[in-house]
Amino acid sequence: MKLTLHEQLLAATFAGIIAIFSQIIIPLGIVPLSLQTFIVGLTVTLLGRKVGTWSVCIYFLLGAIGLPVFAGGGSGVGYLLGPTGGFLVGFIFASFIIGTIIKHTGYTYFSTIVANLLGFIVALCFGTIWLKFAADMNWSAAASTGFLGFLFPEIIKAVASGWLSVLLIRRLPQKFFQAQ
Repeated sequence: MKLTLHEQLLAATFAGIIAIFSQIIIPLGIVPLSLQTFIVGLTVTLLGRKVGTWSVCIYFLLGAIGLPVFAGGGSGVGYLLGPTGGFLVGFIFASFIIGTIIKHTGYTYFSTIVANLLGFIVALCFGTIWLKFAADMNWSAAASTGFLGFLFPEIIKAVASGWLSVLLIRRLPQKFFQAQ
């Protein structure tokens, strides 16, 4: 994957923005409610599949090497192997899915919201499966802790990120974000 300097800078900048929004959390037990998902969706929708997914990967790698960029300042491989690590892995897959759907459907309010919602559900599925094994829960407890409790907030975040990204794309010069 070859990226121009402009695309690399956009990806790095948005990785930093994801890290900042990840610190806005509401502790709800094992899995906190944060704005990570919202900003991941916004990032990929604005930057496109290639650059947006790379941005999420940079964010993931920054946290993996020990920088406190994950929700609540978490970091390191131990954090990734913990109960919420699956959500972080899920963000990479979610970003690729969001970017792919939007690439094929275009930038309408409906398509960006649906793409974000499907991507967020994928991240929730990864997180729930990971949570089941990492926290040694049964499937019912993992589903209620990592999926069902977050479904409504994820719908709100999908609508917000899809709507806001289309609004920004229509108002800003095309070269500003869409480095596809």
